[in-house]
Amino acid sequence: MSTIKKIPMRKCTGCNEMKNKKEMIRVLKTSEDEIVIDTTGKKNGRGAYICFSKECFLKAKKNKGLERSLKCTIPLEIYNSLEEELDRLDAK
Repeated sequence: MSTIKKIPMRKCTGCNEMKNKKEMIRVLKTSEDEIVIDTTGKKNGRGAYICFSKECFLKAKKNKGLERSLKCTIPLEIYNSLEEELDRLDAK
């Protein structure tokens, strides 16, 4: 008898859809109140997720979904680096 492995699902802060954790980018608030982009998905801290699509990023920025999820204000530099990361992933 084989067991079925459970796929971890997370909600996108832009489109509010539940998707596979590996199909999303994690934005992390560390214990030092620093906001970073977690590419490994394994760092400690409070995380919020965004789909790899530019539309979801723009929705999350407009409706302040990341700020609500992380319970703090997000600096403009983080939004810029997130946008660069999405552009780099789209180029692949």
